[in-house]
Amino acid sequence: MVALAAANHSDNPPAATRIVGIGASAGGLAPIERFLEQIPPRSGLAYVVVQHLDPTHKARLVELLQRVTVLPVCEAADRMRIEADCVYVIPPNAELSASGGMLRLEKPSEPRGMRLPINVLFSSLAREQGERAIAVVLSGMGSDGALGVQAVHAVGGLTAAQEPASAQFDSMPRGAIAAGADIVALPGELPKRILAFIDQVARPAEPAAALGGVVDPAAAVPTDPLQSIFMHLRQHTRHEFSQYKPSTLHRRIERRMAIHGIATLALYAEFLRQSTQENGLLFNELLIGVTSFFRDAAVWQQLAEQVMPELLARRSPEKKLRAWVVGCSTGEEAYSLAMVFAETVQRLPQFGDRTLQIFASDLSAEALATARRGQYPASIGAAVSPERLARFFTPHAGQYRIGKQIRDMVLFAQHDVVLDPPFTRLDVLSCRNLLIYFDASLQRKLLPLFHYTLCAGGVLLLGTSETIGRMSSLFSAADSKLRLYLRQEKPSSPPADFLLTSFPPLSKPRREPAMPAAANSEPPNESLQSAAEHLILQSHAPPAVIVNADGDVVFISGSTGKYLEPAAGKTNWNFHAMARAGLRQPLADALKLAATQAEPVRLHGLQVQAPVGAQLVDVTLQALAKPVALRGMVIIVFHDVAAPQQERGRRKSNNSTEALHAAALQQFRDEILTLREETRASKEELQSANEELQSTNEELQSANEELTTSKEEMQSMNEELQTINVEMQTKLDDLALAQSDMKNLLNSTDIAILFLDKGLNVRRYTERASKIINLRESDVGRPLSDLTTSLQYQALHGDAQETLRTLIFSEKQIRAHDGRWFSVRIMPYHRLDNVIDGIVITFVDITATKELEVKLRQTVAT
Repeated sequence: MVALAAANHSDNPPAATRIVGIGASAGGLAPIERFLEQIPPRSGLAYVVVQHLDPTHKARLVELLQRVTVLPVCEAADRMRIEADCVYVIPPNAELSASGGMLRLEKPSEPRGMRLPINVLFSSLAREQGERAIAVVLSGMGSDGALGVQAVHAVGGLTAAQEPASAQFDSMPRGAIAAGADIVALPGELPKRILAFIDQVARPAEPAAALGGVVDPAAAVPTDPLQSIFMHLRQHTRHEFSQYKPSTLHRRIERRMAIHGIATLALYAEFLRQSTQENGLLFNELLIGVTSFFRDAAVWQQLAEQVMPELLARRSPEKKLRAWVVGCSTGEEAYSLAMVFAETVQRLPQFGDRTLQIFASDLSAEALATARRGQYPASIGAAVSPERLARFFTPHAGQYRIGKQIRDMVLFAQHDVVLDPPFTRLDVLSCRNLLIYFDASLQRKLLPLFHYTLCAGGVLLLGTSETIGRMSSLFSAADSKLRLYLRQEKPSSPPADFLLTSFPPLSKPRREPAMPAAANSEPPNESLQSAAEHLILQSHAPPAVIVNADGDVVFISGSTGKYLEPAAGKTNWNFHAMARAGLRQPLADALKLAATQAEPVRLHGLQVQAPVGAQLVDVTLQALAKPVALRGMVIIVFHDVAAPQQERGRRKSNNSTEALHAAALQQFRDEILTLREETRASKEELQSANEELQSTNEELQSANEELTTSKEEMQSMNEELQTINVEMQTKLDDLALAQSDMKNLLNSTDIAILFLDKGLNVRRYTERASKIINLRESDVGRPLSDLTTSLQYQALHGDAQETLRTLIFSEKQIRAHDGRWFSVRIMPYHRLDNVIDGIVITFVDITATKELEVKLRQTVAT
């Protein structure tokens, strides 16, 4: 059974500021902008954005996001304090995490193409903030973010994903949804949904009296909303939650209510009645497992140094140790126990022949599927030492896969410790951080059951917050601080019916299926013919088995103990593993032949090493085509052959015949041996080819991952460049408009103006200036000295050079060839940054002024 997620995280108190982690990749710029646009100025949250960026180029993500939000946007730096109502953006070629209310930057440890920066951020938020953590996954390729969503979900945090249909690349949102995202919506709607969830969770809870009711399984109509919720869960999951602690249940139910915006338990109970999917989501919510490798290191050290050696010393070599991990979740604790055992056996060579079988059980099928895969993220390096990683794990696709030696020790099973019969004859029982979620009455039932399942001197491991309570008569403390207990040999007598009341199936016989009739019992109303056929089949039919295409035994007829025996170790019903010596190799070759032809394959005179001695047997193998249920399977029939007897009066001809038969038999055996060798050689060649193909496949997969990452980074850069291109185009349009305005302004002044650069080359001129100086569009860039004018001003070029050198204005009145007068003013050209970048020459027509001046002089003279 999976333990409910812990509500408090006393070891890691959450930071004062609640953090929203936002992960995106290819196609993620637009969704991030739409998300930030909808954030109010005073949300009280901090926002950390992680996008896959090209590590070799400087990103402009900060500038682009600042355009769409009023919140300050900055690039994250190492040890930067996280403040509310701020947006922090990951820099290129870095991994970003949160710790102690600050941002932490580290160089990526994985090669390019295998980096998962979004998982790194989300996992750190889960550790830092616990159930206050918020993770959002937007558009992107690949699966980055999925494991981080699981981590946040496991500690009770809020997870959200973009609606896949709205994403340019939907791989990452779909991965987050598969990992258990709580909210799925458009990017612009996610902030509103998140803030509504936070607001509803912060409201006062419903009166506690609503949680005090106890579910009566026999009640037809519950009178309490919480009882209705329990009833719906029991109908859909066949699991009873009424004996869990009400406070824990209420907290988890309130979380689901807040996600859907439902205000009361009664409304949520009605919603649960109408939604089958919500029943499954609530069930998973109540069964979230919080686990890790070697959690509480002191416990594992004590187990390795003292407890395990003592257990090995007491156990005889021929009897393996048995352990049960209750509520194994995703398997970390079960594998930790297996690693401790392997290290102990290696450290103590005298126990090298000991073995351990671990039963790991849980209610969640999803958690068990993860445990069976035995594949974990690279972040387990924080809990698993480099020596253990090197010895017990193999790197695979940026993650770690548990080794075969450890995987073979653990048998995973879906099991309900409250309802199902327990595993027995145990040496170690680990039930850590599970009992704290049960009420006292259920704990009082489970502890005697645990005592019953343990062998003499067996060890019980509990969580750091759990104790045996008043059950000191059942267990003695080996180390009370570490919660290690030993089974008491002679406890005070428990109630006679404690096993019947320890788990419901034994106390509710109506729930158990009827047992089938024994094989030798007489069926009621049986006819004479059927009874005779039944007796003949039991007594005279040859033993036989039916196997499928993989060699697994699906049916056994008669007594096959002389030919087959169960394989040692983990239960294995494969025919090749069960066949006794003398049958295994010949039948393996014959099975392949029988599967390819309609005629039966017969083997004669095979010598089997049976428990009673050597036995000759003839074997017939026949592929089955009818009935349909057996199509594709093979029936194997065994016929014992009597040992040859010596006869005194045997004639010579008989001896000759026997010699021929013996020679033929030897020939057949030689041919079989030859075929066997050829088969073995072919198998080795195929194995070698298969290994080469696997190696090539891994190389191609690695190259594909690198190409995918490069594509994501190029896509992100392309989105930035497109945004910058739009901005530049807008600026160019504004500049062209400004140039048009300037040109119209200058022409409208009716003043001739000539702009020259530092080399006194033509830069720009007005239309009026082209009538004084011979200018046309092709003259832009020509030196002033090459131009002709209508002015009687030979010193124009020299005065322009002098003004450029001294920066002193020059102004002269010059006469034109047509008799007009112009005021020629030469001045330096100042840029906006106050740099001299040429000169400006203006030509103002003062002919009228000159004529008036002449008339005035004539008047004065007369």
